[in-house]
Amino acid sequence: MSTAETLLRAKALTEMRATRYAARKRVNIIALVLSMMAMGFGLFWLFWILFETVRLGTAGLTWAALSQMTPPPNDEGGLLNAIYGSFLMVMLATFVGTPIGIMAGIYLAEFDTKGWLANVTRFVNDILLSAPSIVIGLFVYAVVVTRFKSFSAYAGIMALTLIVIPVVIRTTENMLQLVPPGLREAAYALGAPKWKVILSITMRSARAGVVTGVLLAVARIAGETAPLLFTALSNQFWTSSLSEPMASLPVTIFKFAMSPYENWQQLAWAGVFLITLAVLGLNILARVLTRQKN
Repeated sequence: MSTAETLLRAKALTEMRATRYAARKRVNIIALVLSMMAMGFGLFWLFWILFETVRLGTAGLTWAALSQMTPPPNDEGGLLNAIYGSFLMVMLATFVGTPIGIMAGIYLAEFDTKGWLANVTRFVNDILLSAPSIVIGLFVYAVVVTRFKSFSAYAGIMALTLIVIPVVIRTTENMLQLVPPGLREAAYALGAPKWKVILSITMRSARAGVVTGVLLAVARIAGETAPLLFTALSNQFWTSSLSEPMASLPVTIFKFAMSPYENWQQLAWAGVFLITLAVLGLNILARVLTRQKN
């Protein structure tokens, strides 16, 4: 092959590479622009929702809203009983559902990864994870409320617990599967028992992800309305008995926002602002605590 032919082939190859690079660059620019547009579209609605929540929520947030019971129409009152009821039911549901979800996630990731029981558990967990919350509420209504012939906070806690468990299971299993196998093997080589490896190595490594999963579960149940409508119902008065109907912020917001009374609508926006603020505070607190421990 002559020198001229070699130069021509090199030139053609260079031009072909330049053409392909230009085409890839155009595709990259188009994809980047579309991605930025999609992100901007999502952020626009997010900031609009947050802006309206803060604007209308702070307008209805007064000392009376935090210290008085839910009022009758066109009268003064607050959300104290609803705040207490939501806090109590969410706290107890998280307290019951989190250990169950974490232990089930540990079993699926560490003990039985491919067995028939693990496959059945994952299948059932996926169904619960994707099931509408109203279906869970109707299930608890049929199993608990109709049997005892009374709405109660116990039924509400049970419904919220059934929502917490699948979220924690999925997150715990996924986080434990991300832990490098070399960490487990090194601990086993030193003679550590399996429970010690799980407690001190894998769970310690996946702690931030597990905490995030628990917070996602709390954030989900904090705003659930449908399950509580069929289980805990509501209560216009203060009650600390779990065997009676109990007020909650989501149900109170639903009732007050649909009403024609201005004072109820203001209290509904105040409740929305409180739920948003509580979820945001939980996420910030978890990140701070995790960062300090690390």
